[in-house]
Amino acid sequence: MTAISRGETPAPEGLRFVHLGFGADAVEYESAWQEQRRVHAARFADEVPDTCLLLEHQAVYTAGRRTSDDERPLDGTPVVDVDRGGKITWHGPGQLVGYPIQKLPRPVDVVAHVRRLEEALIRVCAEFGVTGTRVEGRSGVWVLGDPVEERAALGGLNLDFDPRVTDELFDPRLNGPEYAPSNAGQRREDRKLAAIGIRVAKGVTMHGFALNVNPDNTSFDKIVPCGIRDAGVASLANELGREISIADVLPVAEKHLRDVLEGAELLPRAV
Repeated sequence: MTAISRGETPAPEGLRFVHLGFGADAVEYESAWQEQRRVHAARFADEVPDTCLLLEHQAVYTAGRRTSDDERPLDGTPVVDVDRGGKITWHGPGQLVGYPIQKLPRPVDVVAHVRRLEEALIRVCAEFGVTGTRVEGRSGVWVLGDPVEERAALGGLNLDFDPRVTDELFDPRLNGPEYAPSNAGQRREDRKLAAIGIRVAKGVTMHGFALNVNPDNTSFDKIVPCGIRDAGVASLANELGREISIADVLPVAEKHLRDVLEGAELLPRAV
């Protein structure tokens, strides 16, 4: 395991990485959000280069603009409402969070930016022996489950009786741990390894990605993660069946983010 340094990763040009805090120095969400806004303003003014903030957060639920009330914690756990796209998610220890603050040509191609982040994270996962992929219509990086007909029945019931098949508002939080998002791997279902939610203001990106390295994924069981009821969540540690740390993943993530974000041909959105 390698040590995690704080501060900036020097680079003669191109993408700059800034480590805000990890482990015992994990960053409170509002503090990181304020730092994002500060760097965003500096990037818009061309006072700093493209910058990626990297960190671990103290445990927190955050809700994007499209989050509905029935996706929030049932027990009233506080949620921070934020200005990114997407829905509700959890951040906390064991999760590598990255906020690429990058100036893009206008009109901004938001989808292309999301695809670049996905590509970088897919490469990170591959370097550790985990096959991550995209799922059509759903952002982020996924581990695909077995075909439906090959999955084990839940509770000994035939799949025909699985309530999720007929109830589009099925709520796993009310139906026992066998339906919990954190148990999707045991059920051999699709499961999200990295979530992505961004905002673009004045042609400069904010927010970004959260890669589950070795978190306690039961934190996702209080919510409907990303508003998705028919899949779950994963982590590199669970997929590999061994310990892996943020310190192990951090330099690999920096390498692939630099390769993808610096190497991309940035084009405006076609209009």
